[in-house]
Amino acid sequence: MKMRFQNWAGLAALGVAMLVPIGLSAQGRGPKPPEGPAPKLNGKPDFSGLWQRPYVPDMTVTTRNGDQMADPSLPDAKATPGEAAPKGPPGPPRKELPFTEAGKKVWDAYSPAKGDYTGSCLPFGLIRSMNSPDPIQIMQNDHYLSLLYEQNTWFKVFHIDGKAHNDGVATWFGDSVGKWDGDTLVVDTIGFAGGGGTPGGGRVGPGTHLTERFKLTEGGKVLSVTSTWDDPAIYLKPHTYEMTYHRSDPGTYAFEEYCHADDAAQGGSVVAPPQK
Repeated sequence: MKMRFQNWAGLAALGVAMLVPIGLSAQGRGPKPPEGPAPKLNGKPDFSGLWQRPYVPDMTVTTRNGDQMADPSLPDAKATPGEAAPKGPPGPPRKELPFTEAGKKVWDAYSPAKGDYTGSCLPFGLIRSMNSPDPIQIMQNDHYLSLLYEQNTWFKVFHIDGKAHNDGVATWFGDSVGKWDGDTLVVDTIGFAGGGGTPGGGRVGPGTHLTERFKLTEGGKVLSVTSTWDDPAIYLKPHTYEMTYHRSDPGTYAFEEYCHADDAAQGGSVVAPPQK
């Protein structure tokens, strides 16, 4: 999407003021995550807070710093005749997703140069929203988990108390329910409307089944999100990738951000809040 830059300088300055406590700013350091043991909410891990996360446009990549890890069971990507082997950022070789013949045709037909649904200000959908680089605010109680995406101010709310799936209509973000497996929250999502996905090869269809496992590590400073993607119409077998989120200072929160509908015909744009 095109970026409207005239407001971003003010947004960046405001973001620094909000995200960096005065004492830490003077030392040239970023937001300091909370100290001590992992936070609990009535005996369960508490994911509440603002999380910084890696940008994952391509789930076949494992980054050098380990914030994004592709499925190690997948084969390395091969070069096509007459071309060099596919390259990603510095790190281990890219992987080859296990597409079905139909799924591969869908992926091969995709070209950002021909337009992307997000450029028309359509919803990102669950997987692309989870893989976006902007911060994510998590709010939690005993019954619900809310994911507040700074990207375009999308949000998702779902039960984490063992409630069954709804029998409602399919949606961009799917129908999610969560349950606890010890200190790990397992989120099961079905009911995707289709049409969404990620540029790096992930496609979503009506038969897509996503299982995410949320687990706090390093005393609650780090959140591991492991996603297993299954769809027999698109993939020959399920595949898994992992992302690492880092907790921000407790006083920080997500900004408002939106895609300007007036610019949709030109590919859309991310617009910062008006500056005073």
